[in-house]
Amino acid sequence: MPNSVHCQMTMKSFILLALLLSSVHKTTAAGSAAHRCFCQVTGNLDDCACDVETIDSFNNKEIFPKLQKLLSSDYFRFYKVNLNNPCPFWTDHSQCGLKYCAVKPCTEGEVPEGLKSSSYKYSEAAGQDIEECEKAEKLGAVNGSLSDETRQALQEWKKHDDESDRFCMLDDEDSPESQYVDLLLNPERFTGYRGPEAWRIWNSIYEENCFKPYSVKRPLNPLASNSGDDGLCVEKRAFFRLISGLHASINIHLSARYLLDENWFELKWGHNVSEFQLRFDEELTEGEGPKRLRNLYFLYLIELRALAKILPYFERPTFHLYTGQPTEDNENKNLLLELLHVAKSFPLHFDETALFAGNKKEAMKLKEDFKLTFKNISRIMDCVECFKCRLWGKLQTQGLGTALKILFSERQIEAMPNTSNTNPSFQLSRQEIVSLFNAFGRISTSVRELENFRSLLSNLKQ
Repeated sequence: MPNSVHCQMTMKSFILLALLLSSVHKTTAAGSAAHRCFCQVTGNLDDCACDVETIDSFNNKEIFPKLQKLLSSDYFRFYKVNLNNPCPFWTDHSQCGLKYCAVKPCTEGEVPEGLKSSSYKYSEAAGQDIEECEKAEKLGAVNGSLSDETRQALQEWKKHDDESDRFCMLDDEDSPESQYVDLLLNPERFTGYRGPEAWRIWNSIYEENCFKPYSVKRPLNPLASNSGDDGLCVEKRAFFRLISGLHASINIHLSARYLLDENWFELKWGHNVSEFQLRFDEELTEGEGPKRLRNLYFLYLIELRALAKILPYFERPTFHLYTGQPTEDNENKNLLLELLHVAKSFPLHFDETALFAGNKKEAMKLKEDFKLTFKNISRIMDCVECFKCRLWGKLQTQGLGTALKILFSERQIEAMPNTSNTNPSFQLSRQEIVSLFNAFGRISTSVRELENFRSLLSNLKQ
């Protein structure tokens, strides 16, 4: 064989070998990128009788499509919120100047008449309530002799009773500072709000208002001791995992709706794989990233269980998703009930009876600590300087707080058929209802987005 031909064949073989090795390297690198984020996001979840794969399938096929349709309806897209509450924890509080932090409130004409408090009296449910109130007024005419001070005291007691059942702080919807916001026109996405101001919020939540396992490494406090032993009871461990899961969900939204390009013609929002890796890659988060994603699934189970338990409340004939549009209102209630029946059909629900089940006195004290700590976290949302982040932070903490209220009000919910409309054993405000379903919508979207990020990371060229 001539030397020139031999050299040509050798060179071709070398090139083919190099291409093959390059292809193998890229495949391995891409696989490792996906593995580093999702290595632990599989199999059974701690403290649950459920696995990640079952949740993925159930959410993406059964829950997500129905929930997105429901949340696009007028009843659930308009959320009344006060974004001007002062921060109760520190005074050096400024407002974000970034243009994507802004929230556009609704004008008077954009909000359906039936949602406005002045129009509530025209709803069917309200008509029944008015009749009941008129009867009660005749029977209790002695109330007319009460002094203004006594009436005020009674109102304060009622307010105290309502708040004692809650796990979060709600805005005063009658305040002139409260405004309706169209959630579809103010979506949760990356705004550029980051750095010391954003970290102070999460630092306050984790370090001062959360039952934090010692083994969790926080970049905010690198000098903290690390014993390797969680040393937490199941209730405190659950609390931490809820907060961690909420944080993970928010980070997924910010990574999935990231401003990729901005020019004179358009804004391009989409998936930022590098941002996702920064928040969840095992190597870049000292092993914490995949654990955070597992906690997202734990949060999903908690909120899914709450939806299953609240079904009897929404099944009552007197309950209406009232917006003043009868046909649409009826269709949306049917869609709501269909969604809740699907939620109830989930085969591996979280068992909340395992929480606060020990010594009654200790359990009550622990439950009260649990409630007060979460209320504090909901108040911290008023310290978020980015208004868009504050909006979605308030909504999601209120939604989770409402889910917890439902989980631990089983007896009151069961007693509803035997109570009157004027004095129900269990009640939810519209603010709680809207936040409950939208918060679960955010968690459901996060679980759905993980499928997209798995695919993007698997195809990543490095």
